[in-house]
Amino acid sequence: EGGRYQPSTCEARSRTAVIIPHRNRETHLGHLLYYLHPFLQRQQLQYGIYVVHQVRPVGAGGFTGLRGGHRCQPACPSPLPQAGNSTFNRAKLLNVGVKEALKDEEWDCLFLHDVDLIPENDHNLYTCDPWNPKHVSIAMNKFGYSLPYPQYFGGVSALTPDQYMKINGFPNEYWGWGGEDDDIATRVRLAGMKIARPPVSIGHYKMVKHKSDKGNEENPHRLGGRRGGWGGRASGGLGADAPLVPSRFDLLIRTQRMWTQDGMNSLTYTLLAKHLHPLYTNLTVD
Repeated sequence: EGGRYQPSTCEARSRTAVIIPHRNRETHLGHLLYYLHPFLQRQQLQYGIYVVHQVRPVGAGGFTGLRGGHRCQPACPSPLPQAGNSTFNRAKLLNVGVKEALKDEEWDCLFLHDVDLIPENDHNLYTCDPWNPKHVSIAMNKFGYSLPYPQYFGGVSALTPDQYMKINGFPNEYWGWGGEDDDIATRVRLAGMKIARPPVSIGHYKMVKHKSDKGNEENPHRLGGRRGGWGGRASGGLGADAPLVPSRFDLLIRTQRMWTQDGMNSLTYTLLAKHLHPLYTNLTVD
């Protein structure tokens, strides 16, 4: 239940939490779960899969939002309610997933996993590097099975809880597509660590094709903001309309100054529901 598994014939080599940010990608989620469970079980891991689902608040008969809460009233609704056209915030959803997952278990390793990437090699171990954050999806078919640029940290990455806190998690201010992965690569360097990677022959992933959905447009076009300045900002949630914030390029320039202030230590959200499915734990957040 809840996408949890523990091998019965041996002591697991790692306790790994897989955290998947999600919005309007039910088909992709089904594909990923179909492949991911047997993949992880062949590696004899103890694991849990968390799907962090961003929605707008629902009115009558819907969720009762609790700050960090775990209940829903009058009864838990569909685990994947429609998200509408609210602007996606992948990085903040990952922060939420990490915080909630660590309430359930003292996980050894946190795998941050895009919903459209399928691992292709069983030797790609879903365990963490003990010294440095690990970028795992280094060879995607989208990029001709090669690394697009040296500091690329997108797709699938793995950090121990200590490493995640050391970089202050992911930034909360990247609304729309792009930029947050480059921010993380910079945070890793500023925190005195390096990016670890498996061999290119191991880190193979297939990206399931999809069209860009409304609300996940490239950050600079959707959220231009004032050049070099902050615009209006939404309240703590992941709500319906994105705040007017600087473009992803403005934010990257600010990373060196802001990374200790924008992340896990500034995270605010409302957990609307926690629903345990056979194949995953769904966290619905606003």
